[in-house]
Amino acid sequence: MSLEKVISISGKPGLYKLITQTRAGFVAESLLDKKRISVSVQNNVSVLSEIAIYTLTEEVPLREVFEKIKEKENGQPSSVSPKDSKDKLEEYFFEVLPEYDEDRVYASDIKKVLQWYNLLQKHDMLNDLSEKETVSESADEEE
Repeated sequence: MSLEKVISISGKPGLYKLITQTRAGFVAESLLDKKRISVSVQNNVSVLSEIAIYTLTEEVPLREVFEKIKEKENGQPSSVSPKDSKDKLEEYFFEVLPEYDEDRVYASDIKKVLQWYNLLQKHDMLNDLSEKETVSESADEEE
C-alpha cells in the first residue's frame, strides 16, 4: 500500500487506511485497532504522500524521511521513543535528516513522524511503500 492510501485525521490518534469513498466522504480503517470509521469532508485529513519536512534548502517528502529512518534502524522500530525529551528527539532527527529546518520543524512534528514510522513499521507497510512508489516513479520516467 502506498502513502496515498494512508491518512492522518486531525483529533484522532494514529493513522488510517482509506477503504472506500462515500457520498459524504469516505470510510477509513484505523491501523491501531482495525476499527472502521466514516470520515466526512468536514474532517481535517492529511494524506501522508502529501506531507513533507522542511529542510534548509527544500522540502523532503515524508516517504524519504521514513526511508532514512528505516535505513538508520535497519528496518526495526525507532530506537528513540516519541515520548523522549525534546533534545533527544532533535538529536535523533539531526542524525536522520541533518539539514532539517529546526525553526520550522517542531519537537511535536518529530514525535508524530516517529509515531507514524513505528506504526507503519509494525504493520509491515514500509517495504511496500518504497517498492511500489519506486516502481511507479520509474514507470513515469520511461514515458
